[in-house]
Amino acid sequence: MISHNRRPTLNLPLMSLPMWSVLIAQFFSALADNAILIAAIAIVKSQGLPNLVPLLQESFIAPFILLAPFVGQISDGFPKGRVMLFGNSLKLAGATAMLSGINPISAYALIGIGAAVYSPAKYGILSQMFAPASLVRANGMMEGSTIVAILMGVVLGGWLADQSLDWAFTGVMAAYTLALLANLFIPRLPVEKTLVDFNPWSLIKQFFASLFLLFKNADSRFSLLGTAVFWGSGTTLRLMLFAWVPAALLITDNQTPANLMGAVSIGIVLGAVGAGLWVSLANVNRALMGGLLLGPAVLALIFVHDFYFAAVVMVAIGLCGGFFVVPLNALLQERGHETIGAGNALAVQNFTENLAMLCFVGGYSFAATMGVAINTIIIGFGSILLVAISVLAVFRMRHLSAAA
Repeated sequence: MISHNRRPTLNLPLMSLPMWSVLIAQFFSALADNAILIAAIAIVKSQGLPNLVPLLQESFIAPFILLAPFVGQISDGFPKGRVMLFGNSLKLAGATAMLSGINPISAYALIGIGAAVYSPAKYGILSQMFAPASLVRANGMMEGSTIVAILMGVVLGGWLADQSLDWAFTGVMAAYTLALLANLFIPRLPVEKTLVDFNPWSLIKQFFASLFLLFKNADSRFSLLGTAVFWGSGTTLRLMLFAWVPAALLITDNQTPANLMGAVSIGIVLGAVGAGLWVSLANVNRALMGGLLLGPAVLALIFVHDFYFAAVVMVAIGLCGGFFVVPLNALLQERGHETIGAGNALAVQNFTENLAMLCFVGGYSFAATMGVAINTIIIGFGSILLVAISVLAVFRMRHLSAAA
């Protein structure tokens, strides 16, 4: 059972030491997460098993789904900075296992467990630190830190993996260690809810009660569905690049798809900045402008056969995505903080996002296994993305019209 302790936010300034500690910890953790993905993909490719790349991603996703009923309760039941520390420790253990020669899929699953524990705390802590008026900007800073880390992680990971996997893993483990050190400087914030009884069956029932509660609320439902579509499509796009680059650009190294993943990251930073400037919780529907452009931007890839043009399209995809997803994250944190706790809300969000990822990646894996041409896959993928966000926008506008 969990007893509710309603606490006000600390209303800290955005440039405070606690915020810098969170940003630095998140930066190095995300950098390592993305570098080790490229290294793990390089391992399975070097073993002559490129068909295992989607399975590698799914081994990371599965813990988010299976542990969703528990990690939100852990995030809200303990100081969130310490939860982040524990999650990063598990990630470091997974990287060490992969370096030691453990099956990369199993080792990457351990990193996924660490990420599943870490994720609700890293965003949920923001709603404890900042008032609603600052929350979108705080999310923009967090998203910016994350995306810069993703950019550096994929670029460095791709380059190091092409040079030496030992170098790549040395860099990954150093980054996770720096994240652990930064976690130590995050102040011990009060728990959002006191964890009285960690009964698994009770927690599962509470999780699904939280899920249904959030889906009953129009704002949180909008956020959950929108972020699920975004991250499901984004994860699939990352994997598709490793098939699309050799087919469209005739380049077969690890560096080029990693660089294009980095270009998407640059775009998300720009989109996050734009969202911080022009979108608030009061006018959150403006985020739909970015979401509706995602599908057409992906469809543009079928006309691309030049690396620099590809980089421009990837930046555009990222820009649209960042403008779309950052305000939706802030909206869910605020509604979650008001009702079931931000950590629980983020755990529900991770559950829905990773179910979407599993479906998107599974669909891509099936199409690739059936021998469907990559351009055909991109046409289907972009069209599904466009239809999904269009339907979401229509229902959102209808709800607002009915409520007016």
